[in-house]
Amino acid sequence: MSHAAAPCVLLVEDDSSITRFVEMALDQLPIELLTCTTVPAAVALLQQRDVKLVITDLMLPGESGISLVKRMAADPLLGRDTRVAVFSAGLTLAVKDQLEDLNLWRVLSKPIAVQELENCVRDALATQAATDALAPASAPAPFPPAQAPTPIDAEGASAPCTPAEKLAITTHFGGDAQLFTTYRAACLKQFAADVHTGDAAAQTRDWPALRRLAHSLATVLLTLGRPEDSLTARALEDAAAANAAPACLTGWGQLRTRLGTSI
Repeated sequence: MSHAAAPCVLLVEDDSSITRFVEMALDQLPIELLTCTTVPAAVALLQQRDVKLVITDLMLPGESGISLVKRMAADPLLGRDTRVAVFSAGLTLAVKDQLEDLNLWRVLSKPIAVQELENCVRDALATQAATDALAPASAPAPFPPAQAPTPIDAEGASAPCTPAEKLAITTHFGGDAQLFTTYRAACLKQFAADVHTGDAAAQTRDWPALRRLAHSLATVLLTLGRPEDSLTARALEDAAAANAAPACLTGWGQLRTRLGTSI
């Protein structure tokens, strides 16, 4: 939700389905959400806009999210008072060690609950909101209280939910079944594009691209309450990271079939 003079939050994320999740999660906050998919694009926005919070993925095409954080730390014109939250599904011990020395506001793990993401933004902007309150003429609208989730009815929302989907609604969507079904519908449309991307990567043996796709799909599928499909994507991600061509081709075929049943 965009408001006049609203604080800017920048999301750096190359997966459309995850971007959509963040947009939906933050829709009711009085912020302007900017989105981009690469570090150069993020740097350009930071140079042009007064961004209060950056939420960045780590695995991006080209430069990584860690590179973005380091560039912001090295250039005061980029960093200013901007807070940074890393948003990643790859928070291994090695990655956490890399993040320890960076000036991060928060580290968020994918998949994430809507309320946790919303709270991160609220907390990051709390100081700015307090400062703006001293100047009522230009202050943005106050943050509204979190809305009560839509309860899961007996028949589910728009389609019957599996037990795993019901768990996902509770875990990631705060019990809001309508929000889940809206997000699921957007993801099902995106899967067709994901299949096209995966086919192109497999055909050209572009394992880094296939790895990024599998990495993102692992999070999306888990968010949707499809843990077995998520594990298939995670196995493909590992194969692509190892440049194991036969395993990549087999793994993509398996994941493609699972996605195809949803399209």
